[in-house]
Amino acid sequence: MPLSPERKKEYFQRLTSLLVTYSKCFIVEVDNVGSKQLADTRKTLRGKAEILMGKNTMMRKCMKEYVDENPGSPVEKLIECCRGNVGFVFTNGDLGEIREVLESNTRPAPAKVGAVAPVDVIVPKGGTGCDPGQTAFFQTLQIATKITRGQIEMVNDTHLINKGEKVTASQAALLQKLNIEPFSYGLVLKAVYDNGSLFDAKILDITDAVLASKFCEALNALASISLALGFPTQASVPHSIVNAFKAILSVTIELPSYTFDKADLYEEYLKDPSKFAGPATGGGGGGGGAAAAEAKPEEPEEEEMEVGGGGDLFGGDGGGGGGDY
Repeated sequence: MPLSPERKKEYFQRLTSLLVTYSKCFIVEVDNVGSKQLADTRKTLRGKAEILMGKNTMMRKCMKEYVDENPGSPVEKLIECCRGNVGFVFTNGDLGEIREVLESNTRPAPAKVGAVAPVDVIVPKGGTGCDPGQTAFFQTLQIATKITRGQIEMVNDTHLINKGEKVTASQAALLQKLNIEPFSYGLVLKAVYDNGSLFDAKILDITDAVLASKFCEALNALASISLALGFPTQASVPHSIVNAFKAILSVTIELPSYTFDKADLYEEYLKDPSKFAGPATGGGGGGGGAAAAEAKPEEPEEEEMEVGGGGDLFGGDGGGGGGDY
């Protein structure tokens, strides 16, 4: 039933208001999504985002009028997205959070005759609950079976439907007999609009951890190339300093006539690194172990000093110090 002119005007005003209010949106595909499922999704997104559905011709016309009134507006990129059974989810919040909500609102669904399978359907082996009189049904689908305890049992896992194929009547009947709902439907993210940029929704899979990992890989590659060419860069200089320190250390240890601060400690470490192994970290435990080893012989001497001079606090010779006052 076509909308009345008043309803069309209200729809145009609402879409225009959303385009002005929000700078981000998801273009979503809503095939096989029921009205109740869509209402539940709206309820979950309340206060975070708004969902707008409508006829593609109406959405395109409204956007064209908006672009005519605002020349150069990036909204023009959304016009070509109005193809197929799509809708818009407008937001100013975090796109990752809204995406999680949209992807979590999915519902299992049975395989209907003629429907295109969104995924491969594999029926697991085992009991089917069907009586032996229905053996011919499984033979039609070329499924190996056997009779166990008065019921038909599938011998192997069966790849029943391939992704992208249409579901046949026999396949749908079998899944119904086995009480299997192989498909799940929800709002499928097709594209993302963010402050004038339009890109594929898969870009949101790139997290900060992925970016940091890729940056480290590129930094290591740059440092390797710089070291090989002998051309110093910010990436290679730290490695050059470490390599130079290693060279100086190795030469110094081989020269007994010249020492530097903690040279003995480094030499002892090179001879037996196990002495410096600590309970927490190798470096911290090593330093602490060496310091403790050097401090232990001094403890008895400090104790003797305290016993001998404990009463001579002001430099006297024994208990007479207190009598001067």
